[in-house]
Amino acid sequence: MGQFTRSDLVIPLNSADIANEAMVTRFASISTRKLTNALKFLTIDGCMVATSDYSEFHKAIKKHALTSLLGPTAQKRHRCHRDAMVDNLSRKLHTHVTTSPNQTINFRELFRSEQFGVALKEALGKDIVEPIYVEELGSTLSREEIFKILVIDPMEGAIEVDWRDFFPYLKWIPNKSLEMKLQRLTFRRNAVMSALMKEQKKRIASGEELECYFDYLLSEAKELTEEQISMLLWEIIIEVPDTTVVAAEWAMFELAKDQNRQNRLYQEPQNICGHEKITEENLRQLPYLGAVFHETLRKHSPVPIIPFRYVHEDTELGGFHVPAGSEIAINLYGCNMDKKKWENPRVEA
Repeated sequence: MGQFTRSDLVIPLNSADIANEAMVTRFASISTRKLTNALKFLTIDGCMVATSDYSEFHKAIKKHALTSLLGPTAQKRHRCHRDAMVDNLSRKLHTHVTTSPNQTINFRELFRSEQFGVALKEALGKDIVEPIYVEELGSTLSREEIFKILVIDPMEGAIEVDWRDFFPYLKWIPNKSLEMKLQRLTFRRNAVMSALMKEQKKRIASGEELECYFDYLLSEAKELTEEQISMLLWEIIIEVPDTTVVAAEWAMFELAKDQNRQNRLYQEPQNICGHEKITEENLRQLPYLGAVFHETLRKHSPVPIIPFRYVHEDTELGGFHVPAGSEIAINLYGCNMDKKKWENPRVEA
């Protein structure tokens, strides 16, 4: 069904089958992403794997990401970072329970900080352990300040509402307040990324090589500009800390409502590992743990609606005609609540 929520026809897809048809069978007709003005600005017109249109550039940077970060071989290379994160989280949680048993703990702050460290190691080779001087800003920034500039501020900027997104025929009218805010966010983001890259170039010049995305791109992606490399590194840094934390929080929220599920989830690794440390090799032996997170992602997807796609030629979805010029919105939440796929979609499995 379509809605005239903008000046164009927007077609929300709430069925997994039709969404699959759109993204696979009819992909050639709707491969163009329709980014908001804020996202266009922050991503430099989609200069990231997640926001670029299907093209030779998209295929090239996706290949780089798979080779260095996301593929099975790359995942094995980065195993040490994940293990270190788990060890740090466990140690900090146990320390808190021992020293401050009656005080609450900010799980989001703790987990997100560790995730940020993993992202920095995978992207640049090292975490930030000392304040860094950023020449363009004329100041020395702490790890927390850098996290705010690279992650928190851009995420807030990405959801800024620009009325011109809803009325494209008025796009010629300036929106100075929003534009100035996005310019400031982008300038600060670029300045910090430049400083971080300079630090790692010094490392490389000294002869120290690390298994990270930056070293890989400098060696294997000669076709990319400095700005494009900076954006690809930033993509890893901004995407890793948030979505995983959100999924974990929702899982804990759902478990907190049911003591029986808590007990079952606790007992499963006890039966497999006893008091030994759980490793990634054990995960395949823990089906209930996997089910908990699959069900969490079904009910509480960190990204409930995929960014709109533009239909650039007439096509058909679910037996209905979709005219060129329409926009497709894949509603992951709606797909995951499809009663044709799930007997009781709103009830925990």
